[in-house]
Amino acid sequence: MSDERILKKAELQSLPRIKDRVTFLYVEHAKINRQDGAITVTDKDGILRIPVAMIGVLLLGPGTEVTHRAMELIGDMGTSVVWTGEQGVRQYAHGRALSHSTQLLISQAKLVSNVRLRVSVAREMYRMRFDNEDVSNLTMQQLRGREGARVREIYRKESRATGVVWTGREYDPDDFMSGNPINQALSAAHQALYGLVHSVIVALGLSPGLGFVHTGHDLSFVYDIADLYKAEVTIPIAFKIASEAELEDKNIGRKTRLAVRDAFVDGKIIERIVKDLYHLMDETEKTSTVDLINLWDDKEGLVQHGISYDKFT
Repeated sequence: MSDERILKKAELQSLPRIKDRVTFLYVEHAKINRQDGAITVTDKDGILRIPVAMIGVLLLGPGTEVTHRAMELIGDMGTSVVWTGEQGVRQYAHGRALSHSTQLLISQAKLVSNVRLRVSVAREMYRMRFDNEDVSNLTMQQLRGREGARVREIYRKESRATGVVWTGREYDPDDFMSGNPINQALSAAHQALYGLVHSVIVALGLSPGLGFVHTGHDLSFVYDIADLYKAEVTIPIAFKIASEAELEDKNIGRKTRLAVRDAFVDGKIIERIVKDLYHLMDETEKTSTVDLINLWDDKEGLVQHGISYDKFT
């Protein structure tokens, strides 16, 4: 018999809700194991014990090893896991959802499958980014044009404020260090934001692939939601870090992640993302129902699960 203590799986209601958790933790060149109800992170500096139920998303960078028992605990606690590449700027895979309810997913599928409803949600996403502008009659093409102009002005504004020369967004996702300092900082900042948004989306039971503005990618909805916060969070942070960095600074990725992490903690960004997702899906926030499974019927809608229907045949 294993000498590890056998722990009872936590009930979903007893776990911290996603909006109450610490945003993210990035780990690289370390081994992740399990000790009772927590995970341990071991690297050259020693061992750190972490209550994983309080983490929204665990970012695993290069050189990270994780045991099966650790992954079992992480999954049971509803913490999302994102395997990333160099400096955390590529996303390879993710873990399971916290919510067992599909109510938000059903709403998302309904909204994205109807052209009129989809345009309505997309307009609302743009409206949330434009100050006091009426976008109710704008086409998607017009909205894209407005958004492009808005983002260009944001880059110019941050460039003037920080003194960082801006020549455009240029980066190679396969070679982080090939970008100039500002593009490295932007890549690291945005990827941290994507990881957090992704964790909230899947924790609530939504699909990261069913986007309203972006489409065709398994992270389309992640990009939709992340775009709501870049102008006020990740872009200013990236320019600030780039303005303070040396030309050949190899720590821009780490410095940017730490700055983004601090901004997330101070700004309670998880709570805001949760609120915005419920708003966009036109749903009210409610406690997820555990193990509520129904059967679908084309005439009755939902019927009870777990009983025999052979007498009705």
